[in-house]
Amino acid sequence: MNPVTQKNTLHQKMAEEVKLYGIVTSPFVTRVRIALNIKGIKYEFIEEDLKNKSPDLLKYNPVNKKVPVLIHNGNPISESLVIVEYIDDAWKGLPIMPRDAYEKAQA
Repeated sequence: MNPVTQKNTLHQKMAEEVKLYGIVTSPFVTRVRIALNIKGIKYEFIEEDLKNKSPDLLKYNPVNKKVPVLIHNGNPISESLVIVEYIDDAWKGLPIMPRDAYEKAQA
């Protein structure tokens, strides 16, 4: 395999690495799961025990120590509205939010 092909294959593989740390009963986590499903993004859901937070959750969200946390290519994104906007920007296709700033503010 030549270096360009190897790099492209690695990039494609990394682009598919999506994890979501959360709890099923959280409306904030549900908001993110809906966005991922609208975009058709495959992801691994990692159930957290909020009374005994995992080392990964504490590593990826050390300030707030809350869910949801989305991991994309090893980069953590927290806060559900920020995650939804990130998903909308990072994965093209059916838009989740309107593109117009005023319409987006009203959504």
